[in-house]
Amino acid sequence: MCGGCGKAGSRWCDDCQSKVPHLTKPLCDVCGIPLGGPGLCADCQRVRPRFSALRSWSAFDVPVRNALHRLKYRRDMGLGDALAAQVSEFVAGLNWPVDLIVPVPLGRSRMKERGYNQVALIARPLSMALRIDYAPDALTRIRETRSQVGLTKSERRQNVHEAFHASRTRVQGRTVLLMDDVATTGSTLSSCAEAFYAAGARDVFALTVSRALAHHGLTSA
Repeated sequence: MCGGCGKAGSRWCDDCQSKVPHLTKPLCDVCGIPLGGPGLCADCQRVRPRFSALRSWSAFDVPVRNALHRLKYRRDMGLGDALAAQVSEFVAGLNWPVDLIVPVPLGRSRMKERGYNQVALIARPLSMALRIDYAPDALTRIRETRSQVGLTKSERRQNVHEAFHASRTRVQGRTVLLMDDVATTGSTLSSCAEAFYAAGARDVFALTVSRALAHHGLTSA
């Protein structure tokens, strides 16, 4: 069954592949949100994220949104491989000099409840497709955090502040590709990047499958 539209057949059908809502350029140089012209968005000018750049394969809309929900909440784990196959070409085109892929980790309680990290199910096959080292143990969540859903940008930053720890033996001198499923404000990714730099990483780039945009109800306070 297709994860995007629910039709019988492959995990990701040709019709859904043609309907992926890609982000319209130009994009913010840092956070990758669509802009009216080149440069930095107002948020990145005000508070620059710690990662060097964030890019997203799609906007958080159908059919990709449906697939991510099936992967995350309905245990359709085969979608991880299907999405990784689609995302790999996009990542290769970015030409980032990364040598390590790390998924954003879940907290202990959420991991116990779900039983798996949905981001890891995409990041691992992606690392294999790109022939880049995969290190899910390079980053840990050392503090349980609230769900980011419904929080403002400032609340999101505070919620994940100093919530992560990176392994120096795994990341020192490495250029990391940090991966998550959906980016909204980039606060979680920025906090993870901070932990990587504290552990001696050379550079950090961030990748998400999708990007939630303003019309999805994000507040900016």
